[in-house]
Amino acid sequence: DLMSRVSYVMLNQDGEKELTRFVQEALDQLSQEVCIQAGVGQGDVLEMVLVGNPVMHHLLHGINPVELGGAPFTLATNEAIENSASMLGLNLSSHTQTYTLPCIAGHLGADTAAMVLAEAPHQQKELTLLVDVGTNAEIVLGNRDRLLAASSPTGPAFEGAQISSGQRAAPGAIERVRIDQKTLEPRFRIIGSTCWSDEPSFEEETRKLGITGICGSGIIEAIVELYLCGIITRDGLFDESLLSQSSRIIKDGRTCSYLLHEGEHELKITQNDIRAIQLAKAALYAGIRLLMDYLGVEEVHRIRLAGAFGSHIDVKYAMILGLIPDCDLEQVSSAGNAAGTGARIALLNHAPRKEIEETVQQIEKIETAIEPAFQQHFVDA
Repeated sequence: DLMSRVSYVMLNQDGEKELTRFVQEALDQLSQEVCIQAGVGQGDVLEMVLVGNPVMHHLLHGINPVELGGAPFTLATNEAIENSASMLGLNLSSHTQTYTLPCIAGHLGADTAAMVLAEAPHQQKELTLLVDVGTNAEIVLGNRDRLLAASSPTGPAFEGAQISSGQRAAPGAIERVRIDQKTLEPRFRIIGSTCWSDEPSFEEETRKLGITGICGSGIIEAIVELYLCGIITRDGLFDESLLSQSSRIIKDGRTCSYLLHEGEHELKITQNDIRAIQLAKAALYAGIRLLMDYLGVEEVHRIRLAGAFGSHIDVKYAMILGLIPDCDLEQVSSAGNAAGTGARIALLNHAPRKEIEETVQQIEKIETAIEPAFQQHFVDA
């Protein structure tokens, strides 16, 4: 939650210095761990590449992030930063140099720049849509002729927050859901197991993991399946006429819920869960439509979904939900940790650093917060 970090700085004297110390100490600890895993000494490290969202980027470098907390969301710098590791409080070699990729705009950080470097839409003829879904969704759309970027305030629903049984994508979380259209009975899979819940070996295989909650991809599949089965209507409301057809559909206050799993942790899909996902997906879709408006296009040729959420989601379900625009499913895929991939590219080869620095300057930044069309697209979605 980036805004809570900005708020902390605003409300506490020397808050930015305190957060900078925490960020640098955590990064130093991670550096120690990765050196141990690689079997090398910290003093052997000569170069380090860093990417992150604008608030974390500023805190790491000891820059007060308060300007990022309100319009016009001004970056302290949109250039790459080169520094010695010791200047960032890192206990590496006295010769270790750090390189931080440039941020693009107030809500589009060095992690988004790294995603662009990894996926290279600026080198392709096809119109490519890049989406990294988090509390803010970073959206990049374009090709070698023109590249636009925006951030859309999706909120944390896709990461399991604001969902009654939600959790982050970790072992024990439901990540796949199917509902039988005749019996309305569910089956599901959890992270950490390849078995479906209706298979004989499921209980034994998942005993240690437990069934602990529903992650972002699981809640999306559950809601789409509820829609495809007719349990919820097109506008996201439970069809109460089905109450007598299945014990899974239960009266819940003035509306209904769907019981996905009975056990130590009872997991339900509630009306509020559906509303939270509708708001999140509408914000993402509205941001994408806004960029499509600017480019004057009605379709995209290729879609890449980045980040942990993008790695888990089934693209067919994303399209049915209206999370992303219609596209040939064969051209929709996961980019994995694209920010990490971009960071590795910049670490292992200096030439791409110049490339991304020039590309970032050419990206057109669209601020969704001040665009009337965004609000209309949001309501429509």
